[in-house]
Amino acid sequence: MTSHWRQFYALTKPRVVQLIVFCALIGMVLAVPGLPSWHEVLLAVIACAGIWLVAGAAAAFNCLVEKGIDAKMRRTAWRPTARGELSDWQTLLFAAVLCAIGCCVLYAWVNPLTMWLTLATFVGYAVIYTVILKPLTPQNIVIGGASGAMPPVLGWAAMTGEVGPQALILFLIIFLWTPPHFWALALYRVEDYRKSGLPMLPVTHGNEFTRLQILLYTLVLFAACLMPFAYGMSSWLYLVVALVLSAGFTWYGFRLWREYSDALARKTFRFSLIHLSVLFAALLVDHYLFF
Repeated sequence: MTSHWRQFYALTKPRVVQLIVFCALIGMVLAVPGLPSWHEVLLAVIACAGIWLVAGAAAAFNCLVEKGIDAKMRRTAWRPTARGELSDWQTLLFAAVLCAIGCCVLYAWVNPLTMWLTLATFVGYAVIYTVILKPLTPQNIVIGGASGAMPPVLGWAAMTGEVGPQALILFLIIFLWTPPHFWALALYRVEDYRKSGLPMLPVTHGNEFTRLQILLYTLVLFAACLMPFAYGMSSWLYLVVALVLSAGFTWYGFRLWREYSDALARKTFRFSLIHLSVLFAALLVDHYLFF
């Protein structure tokens, strides 16, 4: 029984979901001027729980749909669905129950807007991206990245009942961050993707073209990361952190474009994780130090 629970837990892609909830929490924090009341803290906790449940459901459904592809790739061959440790019905039921509970929590104790936006994100990732876009076009991660960029919008909606321009700025940052982050991974895992049959950019357009796209996206992302300061959402503290992190990501993109190696692609991928996490953490610290 313990082994089964671990398998179900693995289906939720815990590390990915943790980042999703963290980004949603940033949206919640920034939506509340100053220190939150106890009611707002409780609301944020409930919203995080609901978002976690629906995000976990989307991840489980993704594992179900891609079990054949996952089995061909070293990075994902360990997943319970790829190994045949969980049946299709078990996985589908698990995803459906998580999604239903999460939606009920958000509708009943947060607000309907957050529930509908979270459900739309589920459909966008689990169906539109996983089922339709991923096997169809090398731009899958760009178009599908809209679902991955939604967490701050969900967090903002949870606390305010609406979607403000600040939430859309946070959405834009994650949307532009996703392609260079994922393509760096795809570069050094290109053989896995080639075997899987997925039309990822390094497979369809080659290594050099993908590296150029990474560099261009880091440049556009650099500008987007300055928008919270330009819009008045943050102070100089965030600006300094954003400049340093964005310069670092762009430098990695430039080096990768000039001279490729798998080791450098791995470093670029790892730095992209640091970039987004520290950038949003800086927004959080800035918000409380200078509210």
